[in-house]
Amino acid sequence: MIPNGVPLPPTVYPLAKGRVWAMLAGSVVFVAVGIVLLVAHSTVKMTVAGALAVLFFGFCAVLIIQRLLRDRPELVLDDAGVDHVRLGRFGWDEIAAVRIREQRVRNTSQRFIELVLHDPDAYLARAPKLVRSTASMNARLGFGPANMATNTLPVPPEAVLDAMRRHRPGLSVQN
Repeated sequence: MIPNGVPLPPTVYPLAKGRVWAMLAGSVVFVAVGIVLLVAHSTVKMTVAGALAVLFFGFCAVLIIQRLLRDRPELVLDDAGVDHVRLGRFGWDEIAAVRIREQRVRNTSQRFIELVLHDPDAYLARAPKLVRSTASMNARLGFGPANMATNTLPVPPEAVLDAMRRHRPGLSVQN
């Protein structure tokens, strides 16, 4: 909100389609590798690995295609709150703080914007099914239930936090 009380226009972040197309290409490659493992089937391990690769990366490819076909912004920030395509809508009064988190796996890392919620259980009661199903895994990794991947956003996470602070002055940003 602008200091004189005039509301800011919403800050809209579209899907970073170039990155998502690359993710789709990677999923398709892994499906193809899985098919090769299934056809080669020289060992039980290769057959199982191939089947799992086809199932998992095929599912990922379907989800990615749905995101590409949907004509909806990835993230919208306004003076009332946050609307994320996967997580849903949050009022600013639900958010205790925000922070950038990083999950490292071998040589790669994934950055997230975590919304630290006053009442995570209330959110989980209304959260989309996929969020509810991954909440316990996120908790084991030390994350809350509301995490926004930044690889599908067209700007770095720091720019999103700056926009959040413009819409919600005084928003707590944790390190």
